[in-house]
Amino acid sequence: MHAKVVQTEKEMQDAFSIRMKVFVEEQKVPAEEEVDEHEEAAVHVVLYDESQPVGTGRIRELDGYGKLERICILPSHRGRGAGKIIMKELETVAAPNIEKFKLNAQTQAVPFYERLGYEIRSGTFMDAGIPHVTMIKKRT
Repeated sequence: MHAKVVQTEKEMQDAFSIRMKVFVEEQKVPAEEEVDEHEEAAVHVVLYDESQPVGTGRIRELDGYGKLERICILPSHRGRGAGKIIMKELETVAAPNIEKFKLNAQTQAVPFYERLGYEIRSGTFMDAGIPHVTMIKKRT
């Protein structure tokens, strides 16, 4: 598997396709909430297994943080290191000059982010009907 920063319209469509499958179809997030006004300001990453897109995420600068968002992996590739590959690509390649990162994690994904050095910084809140917490990490 390899991750790459989105540079073409096809790669962007690959990212949107994965997000629709995971967030809209699987997690029942309303489609109108999934695509937002931050798409163009964000740097997007897509993870490929051979030539098939299997994961995605995006990052944008917000209040001095690299704000990681829309990170998702197709069910077929979960538990195989795919999320770690996407996170590394987002933190190092897509945001090489950012020293601290923030994300709103679904509570079921907190242990994954903790293994990557993120710490919970908020209580639980609902986003798109799913419980989340804010997590922060400083580049080491």
